[in-house]
Amino acid sequence: MQSSVIGKIVTVTVDRPMGSYHPEHKDMYYPVNYGYIEGIIAPDGEEQDAYILGVDKAVDKFTGKIIAVVHRIDDVEEKWVVAPENMTFTKEEINRQIYFQEQYFNTRVIVSE
Repeated sequence: MQSSVIGKIVTVTVDRPMGSYHPEHKDMYYPVNYGYIEGIIAPDGEEQDAYILGVDKAVDKFTGKIIAVVHRIDDVEEKWVVAPENMTFTKEEINRQIYFQEQYFNTRVIVSE
């Protein structure tokens, strides 16, 4: 579990902008920007995935602070939650905003204590 990354500044390359649909699961709508952090390889062998919260328009790239780690108990992947540096969200708010995708997994949201 990578809770040590919380608080770090990262740049997310958005490949699924807010308002788009999943390329394979056509009924999965993205209410938030979603992408990956170049050069950081996740346990699934792909670049680290991240949700972007607190940005209300589609973006190509976003630099912000990691505010949480979404630990999937039934999957090898973890997702990072990135937000503008001056913005915070409760676990409940994070869960509500990422539910569109995380509802299919048994997850735990880890925020810095």
